[in-house]
Amino acid sequence: MFARFSLLRSLIAVFATVFGVVAAQAQDNVTRLIVPFAAGAAQDLMARSISNELGAALGQTVIVENKAGAGGVIGTTLVARAAPDGHTLDMAAAGHLIAKYVYKNLPYDPLTALVPAGYTGLVGYVLMVPGDSPINSVADLIKVVKENPGKYNYSSAGTGSITHLSMAYFAGLAGLQMEHIPMKSTGEAVMEVVTGRSLATISANIVALGFKDDKRVKLLAVTGAERSKFLPNLPTISEAALPGYAVSSWFGMLAPAGTPKPVLDKIQAATTKALQQPTVVERLAKQGVEVSILTNEQFAEVLKQSDAQVAEMVKKAGVQLAD
Repeated sequence: MFARFSLLRSLIAVFATVFGVVAAQAQDNVTRLIVPFAAGAAQDLMARSISNELGAALGQTVIVENKAGAGGVIGTTLVARAAPDGHTLDMAAAGHLIAKYVYKNLPYDPLTALVPAGYTGLVGYVLMVPGDSPINSVADLIKVVKENPGKYNYSSAGTGSITHLSMAYFAGLAGLQMEHIPMKSTGEAVMEVVTGRSLATISANIVALGFKDDKRVKLLAVTGAERSKFLPNLPTISEAALPGYAVSSWFGMLAPAGTPKPVLDKIQAATTKALQQPTVVERLAKQGVEVSILTNEQFAEVLKQSDAQVAEMVKKAGVQLAD
């Protein structure tokens, strides 16, 4: 009797050990790529555009997970607090740095709580209005809003997102009074314009290009310092009406601070390999992303320069801190 119980306990212990090893191995073969915005956001499209090739290069399964809310803060906090083992990454853009300038009690420091793991590219943005609107240019938009202060709103991917700041920056430079309507993603912000519930939004190329032939919206101008090779017929906002206005954004993956350098180097090498695949380059080009290959050290410099630019934009836009 006792021998049977002893044998049973031994078998249970063996099975527990085996299953524990299998579970650990399974976990080691999975990387969670957190998108801190809803499906349809620019970060979401970027993550899903490279996840398969990134996983193949890593020799792991890359699972894209959307953790939307608070302008990206909820998902980013999750990554910042994750184990620094390379198995939880944040698909970030320039909006990642805006949060500390628009939230009083941010639970992490964007420049220190997460570190570069894999730069993916640069993307421009597009100013758009409803297709049935009488507005046909940036100058028209400014005129209409100035003649009706406080009457119109603009939509964005959420408070603290780059689409929020870029539009607030636009309104600030033009001297416009517009209400901000925060959504959960760039896609949702664009749909507010498509349905006419919002007068304007600024959308990343990665979303806007899908609407270039859609009569429900009008693409007025691009936000970069130069015209976009993806939308060459559109003027820049600077040349159209607001000299000096320029906004673009980087994309890249960030890991929790404390992640060992060899792990970060492995992710960066896998990112480079994925970005060198012709299918990935073509896929991203169709979404208006200019692929760039940088080391993590170079990516860190991009973050520092971007942070300085964001600080200046927030100041000029007059964005107020929120709780």
